[in-house]
Amino acid sequence: MSLFVKKSIKVLMEEAGDSEKGLKRTLSAGSLVALGIGAIIGAGLFVRTAAAAAQNAGPSVTLGFIVAAFGCALAGLCYAELSSSIPISGSAYTYTYATMGELLAWIIGWDLVLEYAVGAATVGIAWSEYLNNLLVQVLHMKPIAYAWCHSPFENSVPDVNGLVEHGMINLPALGIVAALSLLLIRGTQESAFVNGIIVITKVAIVILIIIFGWHFINPDNHTPYIPQPAVFTDHQGIDHNYGGIMGILGAAGVVFFAFIGFDAVSTAAQETKNPKTAMPIGILGSLAVCTVLYILFAHVLTGLAPVEFFRTTGKEASVVAAINTYMPGYAWLGKLVTVAILAGFSSVILVMLLGQSRVFYSMSRDGLLPKVFSDVHPKFKTPYKANLIILVLVGLFAAFVPGDIVGDMTSIGTLFAFILVCAAVIILRKTEPNLPRQFKTPWVPFVPILGIIVCAAMIFGLGWTNWLRLFGWLAIGFVIYFGYSRKNSRLNNPPD
Repeated sequence: MSLFVKKSIKVLMEEAGDSEKGLKRTLSAGSLVALGIGAIIGAGLFVRTAAAAAQNAGPSVTLGFIVAAFGCALAGLCYAELSSSIPISGSAYTYTYATMGELLAWIIGWDLVLEYAVGAATVGIAWSEYLNNLLVQVLHMKPIAYAWCHSPFENSVPDVNGLVEHGMINLPALGIVAALSLLLIRGTQESAFVNGIIVITKVAIVILIIIFGWHFINPDNHTPYIPQPAVFTDHQGIDHNYGGIMGILGAAGVVFFAFIGFDAVSTAAQETKNPKTAMPIGILGSLAVCTVLYILFAHVLTGLAPVEFFRTTGKEASVVAAINTYMPGYAWLGKLVTVAILAGFSSVILVMLLGQSRVFYSMSRDGLLPKVFSDVHPKFKTPYKANLIILVLVGLFAAFVPGDIVGDMTSIGTLFAFILVCAAVIILRKTEPNLPRQFKTPWVPFVPILGIIVCAAMIFGLGWTNWLRLFGWLAIGFVIYFGYSRKNSRLNNPPD
């Protein structure tokens, strides 16, 4: 039994062609671009931008976005080549299995849980925050009590009387995860249609904020653009590198969460009509659109309000709070944003849950997870049991873990996955030089190596507490692999 046995390209392509018993091919290139934008624009833009400005970089959070976008572009080029060459479900997990062997494939598959499942939980938590904003600002109702929409590990900022509220469970986050999991079970095509409507809505809202907000930018809020290096301690007692190069790198690691999603497109390869051409369009197209919108949005948001506003008044609902406070006469836009953000967050959760179920589907078919994860519904042709198990997993994270912690775990997990994807391109060029490639990453090995360096720099910027969480998560994964997966692997234990 080898820890580094590889899955042959021939076997992978046979699996890709076996669509009769597997997943239904229903998605076009346009659907993939919409899926990518649906996953990308969400909590990262509307919540993490303000968090990175407050805790890490101030107005230079825009530079953090540029660093993150550069790293994503390099990784995106590698994803585009691999997804067009090996057009089956599984994303980075599948590519690693074909190039680096089973143990590393397991590591990346387990690591992708941080990206998709924990990422969905992060956005679910943000959805809960904006639901309260909707209740108060738009519907003029009382907010949900702090205890029922926050983790038991969270405390509120002290009020004017010094009183602090304590969280118990985040019920709205749990509820939205459950609703979207059931939609995914119903069908991928139906989910893509709902996602397409949401994408059009939220992109229009982002553009409105940029256009109208530009006239209210206060140049004083952009001075100094790169703050002097310091240490900022938030109200939870956590220290952050603020200002200077480390602040920008830290911001890049935080807002990197805002770009997660374009790679989730690759998990739907086996459900795409013409994956060899549609995959590169979906991945690179969605990334390009969102990068432009992100940089402009961050510039406007940090110009509207000072950093201290994002640390105190704004918090999770900073975008709406900034519009209501610093854009007189645009209260209607704040209300519209709240509705659009809730819809937008829903599409992000939808795509994250889709990605996670497809990774588990692939791992199950390889024997690394129990067969229940690859059982396909006889009518809907979706991995419905996997969706139900993921509902429980993601729901527990969303209900009981603080948003900042799961958000940074998602970023570091995804960055690690990107590093292995970049390495996979270099290895596959050497081991399979004649493999048909509809799209080729330019300047190999320079582009993949640069992608590895940029992603590693962002991991460094996230700090040692997040490194420890990653190592702890991988340790749990090793226990599962050596306790179950290695003994049940189809490659290591072929049938007689």
